Amino acid sequence: MTPRLRTPLFATLLAGSSLILPRTFAQVPAPIAVSGETAVATFHAEGAQVYECKLDPSNKLVWQFREPIAALILDGKTVGRHYTGPNWQHVDGSAVRAKMVSSAPGATSDDVPWLKLDVTEQRGDGALSNVVTVQRVNTKGGATRGPCESAGAFRSVPYSADYVFLRKGN
Repeated sequence: MTPRLRTPLFATLLAGSSLILPRTFAQVPAPIAVSGETAVATFHAEGAQVYECKLDPSNKLVWQFREPIAALILDGKTVGRHYTGPNWQHVDGSAVRAKMVSSAPGATSDDVPWLKLDVTEQRGDGALSNVVTVQRVNTKGGATRGPCESAGAFRSVPYSADYVFLRKGN
């Protein structure tokens, strides 16, 4: 379960630092760090990274990332979903779509990378309506390896992560 920020002062202190505290006291790697932005929400995600077996440019069958499918969780309750796009949708109707701008390796080779994504589309009013950046941190699982033998085959790999949603300003 991801702890919530309990006081505005604590949230303000976190926003000005390079620490994200949702699950561990991990330093955010430089490639995905942000400055001049404030965290408006942090949700834990549980789901799967879905891969499809496709031909690469050298005509070899390899697993290629297709889409995420995950529930966004706060205090043990589902508060949204994460899906193809990538998109994040909150139960209040607000949603964002983003594109990856940088990454940092996960803790192990089984963990998908940590990401920094720039929001390209905002929808609705609510928790995600002013978000300009999304960070994926504290990843566990989700990476796939091994041969794929049949074009069009799918592999679903369980993963978890914390998604930090940030807006401009402090």
